[in-house]
Amino acid sequence: VPRRWHCAPHRGAAGCPPAGQVRAAFLRFFQERHGHCRLPSAPVRPRGDPRLLFVNAGMNQFKPIFLGTVHPRSELAQQRRVVNSQKCVRAGGKHNDLEDVGRDTYHHTFFEMLGNWSFGDYFKEEACSMAWELLTEVYEIPKDRLYVTYFGGDSSLGLSADEECKDVWLRLGVPASHVLPFPMKDNFWEMGDTGPCGPCTEIHYDYVGGGRNAAALVNQGSPDVVEIWNLVFMQYSREMEGNLLPLPQHHVDTGMGLERLVTVLQNKRSNYDTDLFTPILDAIHKGCGVPRYRGLVGDADVGHVNMAYRVVADHVRTLCVCITDGIFPGTSGAELVLRRILRRAVRFSSEVLHAPPGLLAALVPTVVEVLGDAYPELTKNANRIMDIINENEAAFLSSLERGRRIIERTVQQMEPSTNFPVEVAWSLYGSLGFPLDLIDLMLEEKGISLDSAAFNELALEDAKRKAGGLQAGQLEDTHTHLDVHSLAQLQSNNVPATDDSPKYAYTLGQHGQYEFSSCQATVLMLYRDQSLQKEVGAGQRCGVILDRTNFYAEQGGQASDQGYMIRLGEQDILFPVESVRLCGGYVVHEITAVETLCAGDRVQLFVDEAHRLACMTNHTATHLLNFALRHVLGDTEQRGSHVTAERLRFDFDTKGPVTVEQLQRVEQVVRDVIKRNEAVHMAEVPLTLARRVQGLRAVDEGYPDPVRIVSLGVPVESVLTCDSEAAMQTSVELCCGTHLLQAGAVEDLAIIGERQLVKGISRVIAVTGGQAKQAREVGQCLAMEVDSLSLRMKQRSTSIPEMQNLSKEVGQLTKVVASTAVPQWQRKELQTVLKTLQRTANTAIKKLEMQQAEEKAQSLLAKHCKQPVIIDTVPADSLSILMKVVNQLCDKSPGTSVLLLSPQASGEVLCACQVSKNCLPMFSAADWAMAVCTQMEGKAGGSPVVAKGSGNAKGMQVALTTALEFAQSKL
Repeated sequence: VPRRWHCAPHRGAAGCPPAGQVRAAFLRFFQERHGHCRLPSAPVRPRGDPRLLFVNAGMNQFKPIFLGTVHPRSELAQQRRVVNSQKCVRAGGKHNDLEDVGRDTYHHTFFEMLGNWSFGDYFKEEACSMAWELLTEVYEIPKDRLYVTYFGGDSSLGLSADEECKDVWLRLGVPASHVLPFPMKDNFWEMGDTGPCGPCTEIHYDYVGGGRNAAALVNQGSPDVVEIWNLVFMQYSREMEGNLLPLPQHHVDTGMGLERLVTVLQNKRSNYDTDLFTPILDAIHKGCGVPRYRGLVGDADVGHVNMAYRVVADHVRTLCVCITDGIFPGTSGAELVLRRILRRAVRFSSEVLHAPPGLLAALVPTVVEVLGDAYPELTKNANRIMDIINENEAAFLSSLERGRRIIERTVQQMEPSTNFPVEVAWSLYGSLGFPLDLIDLMLEEKGISLDSAAFNELALEDAKRKAGGLQAGQLEDTHTHLDVHSLAQLQSNNVPATDDSPKYAYTLGQHGQYEFSSCQATVLMLYRDQSLQKEVGAGQRCGVILDRTNFYAEQGGQASDQGYMIRLGEQDILFPVESVRLCGGYVVHEITAVETLCAGDRVQLFVDEAHRLACMTNHTATHLLNFALRHVLGDTEQRGSHVTAERLRFDFDTKGPVTVEQLQRVEQVVRDVIKRNEAVHMAEVPLTLARRVQGLRAVDEGYPDPVRIVSLGVPVESVLTCDSEAAMQTSVELCCGTHLLQAGAVEDLAIIGERQLVKGISRVIAVTGGQAKQAREVGQCLAMEVDSLSLRMKQRSTSIPEMQNLSKEVGQLTKVVASTAVPQWQRKELQTVLKTLQRTANTAIKKLEMQQAEEKAQSLLAKHCKQPVIIDTVPADSLSILMKVVNQLCDKSPGTSVLLLSPQASGEVLCACQVSKNCLPMFSAADWAMAVCTQMEGKAGGSPVVAKGSGNAKGMQVALTTALEFAQSKL
């Protein structure tokens, strides 16, 4: 442990320790002086904790010990005293420092946490004593600059002050005026709402010193008195009811941020002035040519240049660590957060520092130089880190340019003194990955503001959708979902409900094609930002309320229509309709206005006919599927459905998984109905009459009155007769959707997916028409491939490589069958066959390997005449076979130790060995294999009894000599 460090403020920089030495001294102090086991840092990608985006504290990897879930036979369970330096990232989630980074001189997204732990070993006295010894004797921090805090008690929980901790500090010689009690929020640490917790003691450092008493500044947010170390004493467990129970075993968890500690020891006031950052800041200066970093903040930092230095320096460290640990910039979770970090760094680099593209990646070698000794994995991955940063930077710079053009064009079209359209800002943020603060900055330069509250509403809706809070397609859009006040206003102003009956105005032409009528309408009102408006400008998204429409609004599980509207007399100006919703009788069409649109305008509506026809086909097919399921499975009940132009989804209750035979029968029933090409009858009838229909499902749902009945092959009036059982013999349903007029237009239906959502409820996915035909054709092709594979498997090749290739083919075909759209019954059949083929292949390979091993073992045994050591080369197709030969030799000659090498065509040499138990512990198989493979520039590993490895053929002859010499030296 280094001695005679002179880090007091009056000393010069030359006497201050470098950061690497500070870190090493901490680890060695606990390891060598106090018997702690030094563990490496865990990766910043959390293991087995889905609640965390990143490892954000030193204790994360030890949670299983604190929670008592650690496996008793694991290595972790054997630990009693541990020390390490943990890589931590705080960005996103509960602990999120991202937006604060750069604004001050101490926030970071990546930092290192020095920590020592006791798991049921030492407690308060030893922990405090070690901490005081390290700070005052090893690091030589003046004692009069240190203040300690302890838990002052909480009467509401019946917890008294931690007098034990206070007495420990006093016995260590800390003056009473420097030992301070604080309440629960400052000095009681909890892992979460429940679980291990306990009082903590913090050590604070006074930067000013000079013999003053700074006790009044502790925990007051003063930059002159800062916390440097937190020692947590886990002695309670917070229960679900909120009460605290004593833990059966006490633990110590301490954490000291390396960056802050180095700041103190190097006599600096900013983390960025230490040698953890100055090499990176110097490299930034060389790469961009702006004035050197001066540590300025706030208004003094003209042009935010110093902030940009800090952002880039911090973020490139985070990028290096995260990419090394397997977190790459992406679109969700930790990957999304890392993408934002990278893009924030790129933006400050290009926009503020005016650096050329590639600066971030060019900083990677400097980061590796600073951190590589402590975390060697950074050195190994340097080139990969640079490649990933460069790729993502190029993609973002392209997005930046597009975003600038969109903002310029939108601003030119805006009315003076208006807010920037929040929908455009959201599109920039969501689609192009624009940082929100960049949008604000670019708008601020133009004297334009963004409605942050409206933007946050969109973000909240998006978060709900991604979290699955609403069903697909049911997200409440602010432009199509009329709020209660607007609905009341429409009704009080006597605005009539929309007549949407024209959506059913379509006919079959003489050649069997569907003909859809256009519809003329009047704009009654516009809806935007949760308020009714008489006019909207170009570029604005809004909801359009018409007196009548031929557009289908999303309801009954069917997706809404798409299409466009034009103003009468203006044929060339199209207003695309993006979605349609029914609210309180008003049909709201969501559009982005390409020109000003006003209440009173006359418009003509055109439905996207191909999209509508596809939805009609799939909706009618859904009714046929429902009927077929009830016919085959019995009295099933629908639990949900969703119809789009591409496919249909149907959920229903069932007693168990649907079998292959049942799936085939369901499909056949549907295909029989399609073949009959029966008429689809539709009519609106009073709800009271509809309730009398025998066998009609779901009449208790909230249907309108009158209600629309859709009947296959039987006229609605016949269905309504008192003695009719039509609803039990064909498909009869209450439905407001749009349907085919003849069932034959479905052409075909294939169920391409089936699974149980939960016990008792199954979901099927189906396609129709050409997609169904294609699914069947692909299914037949895959079936032929499986048959061919089965035939080749039956020929029982005696070649291991051939059987291994067959096994590989089975695996690849299994993946294709699982992911390709084919009839589900066929998928299940093929998967069953492939599973059997995989088992057959694996068994055959094992059998052939055993036969080959037996033959080779017999040959070697005869050659070496049961010598105590057998060292030889032997042809073997795999390391598995080579190991089996070694095993068989040792089984047949129990006192013999064996090492075999097998040169491969690729130039690689395989190595396998086994040591006779009579030779243990002097003779170790793992050491033997390592000695041999090292001569071949390879690697090896194993146990004292058996080991294996590989190397390069160039060193094989030397390796054989080494093998013999090693064995002779041990026997």
